[in-house]
Amino acid sequence: MSTLETFDSELRAGAPVGDASEAFDVRKEIYADDALSALSELYGSRDDFAELVARIYRAVHLGFDQRSENLKHFDLRRSQQPDWFQQTDRIGYMCYVDRFAGTLGGVEEKIPYLKELGITYLHLLPLLKPRDGDRDGGFAVSDFHNVNPDFGTMADLSTLAEELRNNDISLCIDLICNHTSDEHKWAMAAKSGNQTYKNYYNFYPNRTLPDRYEKDLTEVFAQSAPGNFTHVEELDEWVWTTFYPYQWDLNYSNPAVFVEMLETLLFLANQGVEIFRLDSVPFLWKELGTDSQNRPEAHSIIRALRALVSMAAPSVCLKAEAIVPSNQLVRYLGRGEHAGKECHLAYNSTLMTMLWSALAEGTAKRISKVLASVPPIPENASWVSYIRCHDDIRWGVLHDETESYSQEEWEAHTQFLSDFYASRTENSFASGAKFQTTDGHEVHGTSGTMASLCGLEKALDAGNDQDIKLSVQRILLMYSIILGYGGIPLVNMGDELGMLNNRDYQNNADFDGDGRWLHRVSMNWQQADKRHQNGMVEQKVFEGLSELIQLRAGLTALKGGQAHVLATANDAVLVLHHRNAQGELYVAGNFSDKVQKFKLPNVNASLEDCRTGKAQAKSVELKPYETIWLQPKH
Repeated sequence: MSTLETFDSELRAGAPVGDASEAFDVRKEIYADDALSALSELYGSRDDFAELVARIYRAVHLGFDQRSENLKHFDLRRSQQPDWFQQTDRIGYMCYVDRFAGTLGGVEEKIPYLKELGITYLHLLPLLKPRDGDRDGGFAVSDFHNVNPDFGTMADLSTLAEELRNNDISLCIDLICNHTSDEHKWAMAAKSGNQTYKNYYNFYPNRTLPDRYEKDLTEVFAQSAPGNFTHVEELDEWVWTTFYPYQWDLNYSNPAVFVEMLETLLFLANQGVEIFRLDSVPFLWKELGTDSQNRPEAHSIIRALRALVSMAAPSVCLKAEAIVPSNQLVRYLGRGEHAGKECHLAYNSTLMTMLWSALAEGTAKRISKVLASVPPIPENASWVSYIRCHDDIRWGVLHDETESYSQEEWEAHTQFLSDFYASRTENSFASGAKFQTTDGHEVHGTSGTMASLCGLEKALDAGNDQDIKLSVQRILLMYSIILGYGGIPLVNMGDELGMLNNRDYQNNADFDGDGRWLHRVSMNWQQADKRHQNGMVEQKVFEGLSELIQLRAGLTALKGGQAHVLATANDAVLVLHHRNAQGELYVAGNFSDKVQKFKLPNVNASLEDCRTGKAQAKSVELKPYETIWLQPKH
């Protein structure tokens, strides 16, 4: 009888789970086929494939051996609840270390604040040691094994992770797996002519191949960093740089790069990190004659990482950062025979952009149609639903969302959205800015905090109480929808207080004119103190959001999966529907500035308002930007 069969029989017989080493052996058997299949797709044609697999397994064994006993026991506990990240009390919060609390120790001191809001998942934006000078907000990493010294040390990170875990808060950090900075030790060795490390990147002796590649490639930062290749003076050669000239793309066709990234992931997991945001995963594999995005090999890389990490550190989750149309996005959670075998989580960029679309249009007609076309996700995966993040709102993701709209219609619509949120249309309530455009007519993305984009900045400047009230209602409407959609909702730092744009970044040379710093604000703790002062905007937003978070935690109908969109005769209202073995739930939101009435279709049961417990008729009236959560009456 195999180790796996023995382990399974013991569990069925009610025997206690064996020690961590026995569990590790079981996991190796469980995930071996998935790992070998994915690795074969990547490197199976190599003569040294068997040796490579042995090297990879040595890395997995070392990662497990170096894992603390506390983390090994934590792995065993998590294995008893593999759907832990699908629970309704999972609420995320995202921030920069320095902008939230200065240092990692400062973040630890703010744990009570996070718990007050109901946070159980903390994403700290890039905190590993960056390059000097320009650093793309920390995404230009020079050392994966050390923390930015301004924030603390790796020991501080481990201490923070343990304290968060003790408070039932999962730590998430970024694994920048597509590139390193040009100051990373691998890049420095490559600059010196070391061929081993040149092979870690994509070098070309002249522009012949880069020019052939460029015919099919897009430009991520067309304004500030045009092109996808950078000349390296030390070598008089060209290197692939998708994002900025100082960020060199890694060459995953070289298996040594895959091994290095696996070892990095396991090292950071052993510091107590539970969730890794895999940065820019669509770009991991390069192929001539394509746009070098979303290639099958990129999915194989993720599947291999998932299987191997599941052996050594099964409590770890992988989260895909892929800002692509939903039909491509769901693939990062796995599909077909590989469903649920890539990332555990993925950012729901479609929901995010369509929410802003609906708010600008004042109607839910388009968002209802698009969300209804989103493919289902695997049962053992979840969305991360968000409204704002450190990046811009990228409108281009909408163009391929549904065949119901032509390319020309989408282009006209995204132009409208770009102008609306830059306050360039009549009656716009927003105070945002266009991102990565050279003139007023180009469309790339939009920068701005949630509150400013929802109208609060303009309303406060004008001192208009009615507009302030409507702005707060817009904020809570947007959060009500992501909290009611399913998956893990993510709060962007400052949203809970209605924090406004920071225009001072334009006077700071360190930000190099990057318009995204408009919404990358610093936490104002004096403003946070106002969350307990009756009548203050901060109090209205904080308490309104806290109430929604508490409401969500008790509604088991939201567990797992994603919402289904219900059509109504009123296009101003979006209606989401959940049903599982534990219950049923309706979440409805009015995206217009007028009172709206609608009737829930095909509802036979008596309903009650989840907030008040009062009976609710199937005909519903909602005030401007109001939401309602309904369930069958008990």
